[in-house]
Amino acid sequence: MQKIAAALVKAQKAFGPALKSSTNPHFKSRYADLAACVEAVMDGLNDNGIALIQRCSESDSGVVVETVFVHESGETLDCGKLHVPAVKHDPQGYGSALTYARRYSLMAACGIAPEDDD
Repeated sequence: MQKIAAALVKAQKAFGPALKSSTNPHFKSRYADLAACVEAVMDGLNDNGIALIQRCSESDSGVVVETVFVHESGETLDCGKLHVPAVKHDPQGYGSALTYARRYSLMAACGIAPEDDD
């Protein structure tokens, strides 16, 4: 795991904040959507030979996402599973839970946070 660890250290130096570019009209707040989170880390990861994979699986009550980093050397780093319940048990409910899980799993795995807008 030496190569992927060294590459992740270099990649993290290039990470930026996840920009709050989306608006939640229900709560009248801004948030960093999945695209903003991916954009904050993808160049840093790829420039250091790391691919991002997010394994998704279903559960009876929601979705499970596991963020995995794959280094060009073949080394991998599994970042743990995150379960997010689906509020509604229909395609939109599961889709919303999946997007939420992917976003938060990625931010936790990369050690990033949304930009501070104070």
